[in-house]
Amino acid sequence: MAQHHRPKNNRLPPRGPADNRTLRRLPERSEVAPPAVYGEPFLVLEDSAQNTFIYEGGKWVPHDATIAEYRRTSLVKEFPQRVKGRIRYEIRSPLA
Repeated sequence: MAQHHRPKNNRLPPRGPADNRTLRRLPERSEVAPPAVYGEPFLVLEDSAQNTFIYEGGKWVPHDATIAEYRRTSLVKEFPQRVKGRIRYEIRSPLA
């Protein structure tokens, strides 16, 4: 036996008055910071004890700054490749 579908009322609810739909005042403009300019990248390794190493003169030598310090001031990108179990990072410091 065929089903009897009852009609549905698909009307939208009434909208408010036209003046309520507009903005009463313009949005405030915010100051946009100029884009940062970064220098040449350099590579840094970090081991499991969070010691950092930089590549100088054909070998990895200990470095005094940590990755956490670089993240506060510079652009840090972590690479997925590991070098002897150490995490490799590319660091770009901002130009003055």
